[in-house]
Amino acid sequence: MVIMVIIFLVLLFWENQVNNEVMISTLEHLHVDYPQEGVPVPARYCNHMIIQRIIREPDHTCKKEHVFIHERPRKINGLCTSPKKVACQNLSATFCFQSETKFKMTVCQLIEGTRYPACSYRYFPTEGFVLITCDELGPESFQGYVK
Repeated sequence: MVIMVIIFLVLLFWENQVNNEVMISTLEHLHVDYPQEGVPVPARYCNHMIIQRIIREPDHTCKKEHVFIHERPRKINGLCTSPKKVACQNLSATFCFQSETKFKMTVCQLIEGTRYPACSYRYFPTEGFVLITCDELGPESFQGYVK
């Protein structure tokens, strides 16, 4: 009986871990912050968001750069029907959809640290044309931006 309870708890924990990983990998969770979260000290925005959203490399090291888009998710979803298709910079055989207008964003650049969560970032508000990939369900991944 004790073994069955332990197995049940292990399976329950494992299922929750799998669901969390799926949620964390969505474009909206990783890159969309709309409306922009109010952080009392703007210079700490990146550090706050990186910790809150658990943004890191798969090997638990700090990401060198991360971008948060401050636009409505509906507008980002609409990019998948954008007539502006361009070759993705990092994915040679894949096309990216580029926004037709500039979006407000925050670029977070690593200034200190190597292992998550001991990462420190510099905050750069900017605007640019967003590049994303799409699948049959909508936006799939953020590929960058053009100023």
